[in-house]
Amino acid sequence: MDNSTKKDKKLYDTLKDDISEGGFKNNISTDFEELKEFFLNDERKQRLAGMGKFKRFFYMSWWLLSELLLKLTPTRRLVLVVGIILLVLPGRFGLNGGDVNLSSNTSIFGGILILFVLMLELKDKLLAKGELSAGRTVQKALMSERNPKVAGWKIWLFTQPANDVGGDLVDIIQLNEKRHGVTIADVSGKGLGAALLMAKLQTIIRAFTPEHTSLSFLFEKLNSAFFKDILPNSFASMIYIQINENQDKIELMNAGHLPPIVIKNGSLTFLEKGNVALGLTGNAQFKSETIKIKNGEYLIAFSDGVTEARDVLGNFFGVDRLAKFLEKTSYNSPEQLGQKLLNQVKLFIGDAKAHDDLSVVILKRENDLE
Repeated sequence: MDNSTKKDKKLYDTLKDDISEGGFKNNISTDFEELKEFFLNDERKQRLAGMGKFKRFFYMSWWLLSELLLKLTPTRRLVLVVGIILLVLPGRFGLNGGDVNLSSNTSIFGGILILFVLMLELKDKLLAKGELSAGRTVQKALMSERNPKVAGWKIWLFTQPANDVGGDLVDIIQLNEKRHGVTIADVSGKGLGAALLMAKLQTIIRAFTPEHTSLSFLFEKLNSAFFKDILPNSFASMIYIQINENQDKIELMNAGHLPPIVIKNGSLTFLEKGNVALGLTGNAQFKSETIKIKNGEYLIAFSDGVTEARDVLGNFFGVDRLAKFLEKTSYNSPEQLGQKLLNQVKLFIGDAKAHDDLSVVILKRENDLE
């Protein structure tokens, strides 16, 4: 079998699989909602909401088409416009000369022009996706293992980007033989820009933390270094938890992050939000807190990808729903609790697209680790 036959067979099998999977209505509906979310601003969305069905269809079609054209390069924009005109205003064209006599509907030529622009845009997308995939591979290589071993503790670390790469950081670093530092951070923004800032923040943390025993001084240095090179209006919220092997006492620094929760016999205690986020100002002061996590007790820290997860109607998962889940759910380990929480958020979201990176850190004090 030659290569062309193999490719035709592969295309046939792919199309057959696409048909057998079904779900066309839901997929098209989801794609259409994403188009509106990406191309239409809030003002136009509000105007559409007040229109009748047919009027809304025509306005929305025109706005989406005009936004599409504005985002293309000049050459592609002109080619697409010509293709659309030839497609919607069909006629005939011919070439006569010598033995050549070609005649065809202009709509066919218009379709070819539109397909040409589509292929160019797809090529650009695939190139960008390849670069993002490489970035995702690098991010995964920089991540810590999900269940790091620390004597006297059980730990579960999880992060999942909303897109190919994300701006959440979950990490653990061994400071000396007995002391470890656990980090959860959320860099402002999404996508590649946030991922690059996250990598910068992780590098600074790993470079500075082994050298400092004072968390207040450490965070002043972290903030100064992070503030120096970031873009305007960029920042990062962060929780840093310093634990010692086989000890109840931990030191925690919260720089503008969502308050972590301590779970004691099913009852919840929300810790303070604490200090300013990193990068908002170059000379911020930071103050840590020391708490005890006794045998069998948990500490859970999370990014806003948990509480701000949205369903198809735009409702948030919220802190109250999270608190009720933690109070009513039974579990025996950080990993079991974490997986149940992820399933709960996934069930809540349903068919909606993830809007933010989701990260969770769960620590359990356990004296009798093997």
